[in-house]
Amino acid sequence: MLQPLDLKLIKMQTSHYFRRRTGMAQTKTYLGKMYFDKFERVDEPLNMNIVNAHLSKTIVAAHNLILPGDKVENIVFDYNGIDPQRFYHRAQLLFREEGFLNFTAYKSQTDGHLHLYIHKGHTTFKEGSQLAKSLSAKLAQRLPIQWRVFPSVELPAEFNVLVLPYEVYEKERGTGWSKHL
Repeated sequence: MLQPLDLKLIKMQTSHYFRRRTGMAQTKTYLGKMYFDKFERVDEPLNMNIVNAHLSKTIVAAHNLILPGDKVENIVFDYNGIDPQRFYHRAQLLFREEGFLNFTAYKSQTDGHLHLYIHKGHTTFKEGSQLAKSLSAKLAQRLPIQWRVFPSVELPAEFNVLVLPYEVYEKERGTGWSKHL
């Protein structure tokens, strides 16, 4: 079960949240593509009552990846493939090699799917998007692409949201792993 401390690692904006719509999704055209918006913004604080309702699967809640001032705290890989263990192993090796030592993988609603958060710290939205695209390209050299990366300038700003995780898959903190090599 997800603990409040595990969610604090994400450093998400808690002034509002997004809830999955019931009924028809709204459409939006952006850069010549049509998107279906399944989430509606709720201008209430994201608190533990909302998180608990999400974990009990009463509602589906999501959080915004873009913070005020066009900043992002995390680079996120939304993995929807068939072998999450292999993906996580390859990704952690790449992230360590690139100098990212703090990241957490969370299980999503669907079995075998992961949200892998790289805790980057205050980064501009544009820089975060470029970094996400670069890391994705490097990882694609070793694995078939079965993920999406966030934040992305190719999506409208209101589509840079992710469903809250359900459970921690793996955590990596600091350089403690290097003493075992």
